[in-house]
Amino acid sequence: MSDTTTQEPQAGGPAAEAEAKPERTFLQWIAHELVETGLTIAVFVPFWLLFSTFVYELRSIPSESMVPALQVGDRVAVAKFTYGYNINSIPFSVGTMIFGNDPKKPDEGIWVRTPHRGDVIVFQHPHNPRVMIKRCVGLPGDTVQVAGGRLYVNGQLIERTRVRETTYIPDDGTHPVTATEYREQLPGEKQPHLIHEFSDNADLDQTPIFKVPAGHVFMMGDNRDNSEDSRAPTGHRSMAAQFPEAWPLRGVNLGGDPKDDAIGFVPLDHLIGRAETVLFTLHGCKKAPGTECPEPRLWKGLQK
Repeated sequence: MSDTTTQEPQAGGPAAEAEAKPERTFLQWIAHELVETGLTIAVFVPFWLLFSTFVYELRSIPSESMVPALQVGDRVAVAKFTYGYNINSIPFSVGTMIFGNDPKKPDEGIWVRTPHRGDVIVFQHPHNPRVMIKRCVGLPGDTVQVAGGRLYVNGQLIERTRVRETTYIPDDGTHPVTATEYREQLPGEKQPHLIHEFSDNADLDQTPIFKVPAGHVFMMGDNRDNSEDSRAPTGHRSMAAQFPEAWPLRGVNLGGDPKDDAIGFVPLDHLIGRAETVLFTLHGCKKAPGTECPEPRLWKGLQK
């Protein structure tokens, strides 16, 4: 018969020591959690900053200038590596705060690449800290003009095909508006995109012929009559002062703070990245009889 027995813990042994260990006070627990949280942040933030600077970052859409492709509240994934890197690649405008930002030097960056016509691009406003998103319609050396509400690139009329009429309540409005939706394809663009027009005689539906300088691009919103973009006269002060009649549908007023000027030609080193995908949206739609709301957007690609 086996004489195996179970040994009882001795007083003062490991078990007794564990039971005798005093519990943390509430203040000690708080201090421990704060230290652990601080260490986690210290490890996570540098990785997040590197990822947001060199790979992808998330941007929210604040206005309707890119309707119908982008709606207010869309969260868009932006590919940071598409056009190379510059001081505007660093999130929260840290690069511009440290190094400044001179739009007269448009090629300062690493691996700077020219976009394609039709790219939806996130970029730093040349005159103020705002970050913008528009579609690239003109490349360095191109001529761009809007005449009678129609877009011309290098003298070629960009054909548009009517899709439908759509009525909705703007995000910043209370009354329905009706826009005509067209399908348009730029030279070299892989597939067409949709634009909205309220009319062909709005403020920026008649412009001079713009010659895009080297190292710059020309940007326009898809919501053509609700986008202050590269067509606006305050982005071309010298031209507007000399030829105010070139904008017959828009009164040329060059007063005010130049920081409020439109974007004009956008330097390549102000490009932050290409908008690739609408990951999700967190904004509702105002409804009224006879109006419509956009379909839910989840993982919706913008570039093909």
